[in-house]
Amino acid sequence: MRQEKKEDLEPTSYERVVFKNASDYHYLKIHLDCEEEVRLNDAHFKQLIISALKDLHGEVGASLPFDVLKFDEKSLSAILRVYSSGLVKLWSALTLLGSYHGKRCAFRVEQVSPFLLSLAGNSRELVLD
Repeated sequence: MRQEKKEDLEPTSYERVVFKNASDYHYLKIHLDCEEEVRLNDAHFKQLIISALKDLHGEVGASLPFDVLKFDEKSLSAILRVYSSGLVKLWSALTLLGSYHGKRCAFRVEQVSPFLLSLAGNSRELVLD
């Protein structure tokens, strides 16, 4: 059996591999909290989000494409779909909204995920029997 010298061994090379999220969209589960009772339909809800984008990011921000996939009028909660590139703009606009028609309101972002199915359940609210 042949003994290899240290000089004969080739140095080991390492390659750093970074996988970026391949998903085109991100999904947000949000709800609107208001101090007083507020009634909104889906069109007014989307318009409120667009005005929040416009207030923070101007006309360019207001043109950010997003979809309201599901909206519940009773709880004022919704599931939004936005391009991954616009996630931070939308999230920041939602966070900084402070009022609606003079009434103090705030959006609460409950969950964010690149996968719609992951919004179906919340491990923090899981009840085991």
